[in-house]
Amino acid sequence: MQQNRVLVLDKNRQPLMPCHPARARALLKAGKAAVLRRFPFTLILKEREGGDVQDTRLKIHPGSK
Repeated sequence: MQQNRVLVLDKNRQPLMPCHPARARALLKAGKAAVLRRFPFTLILKEREGGDVQDTRLKIHPGSK
């Protein structure tokens, strides 16, 4: 099973809205982001500070592999 969203943090490590994997690849290729963690896959943006966010929930099944 593949993850369908990538977690994103600003340069101060504040959470932003998750993005689609294609957008994450574009940010990495353009040098605007770096990989912070591989699980859960998290990007940190190099230049952006703050931003509007919506409430989200992360559900993890404790019995999954």
